[in-house]
Amino acid sequence: QVQLVESGGGLVQAGGSLSLSCAASTGTARSYAMGWFRQAPGKERDFVAAISWSGSRTYYADSMKGRFTISRDNAKNTVYLQMTSLKPEDTAVYYCAADRLGLGEITISSRYTSWGQGTQVTVSS
Repeated sequence: QVQLVESGGGLVQAGGSLSLSCAASTGTARSYAMGWFRQAPGKERDFVAAISWSGSRTYYADSMKGRFTISRDNAKNTVYLQMTSLKPEDTAVYYCAADRLGLGEITISSRYTSWGQGTQVTVSS
């Protein structure tokens, strides 16, 4: 497992943008797939986006396509989530996760064993 620390959450108006970062504690994460998930109050944790260890493959939940962009910088052991055109329904705690996973698994939260503490994103209408 690796330690993950998210940052960049906050309050933004609808239509605005936010960028989240997730820094891994060790270079081991460079060989891990990484994902972003979110959980709104009273709801289950949902998949947002994921990226393969090399960064060559990215995946998005349908409602995020065209609005969110996931990327990674392995030299910095960091994965990013750029969010644009934010909507009130995007309000949630956003978590990053990392694990050594195949491409068929990286959208599945239960496959990840390393999780960050989460960062709150609030979108006001």
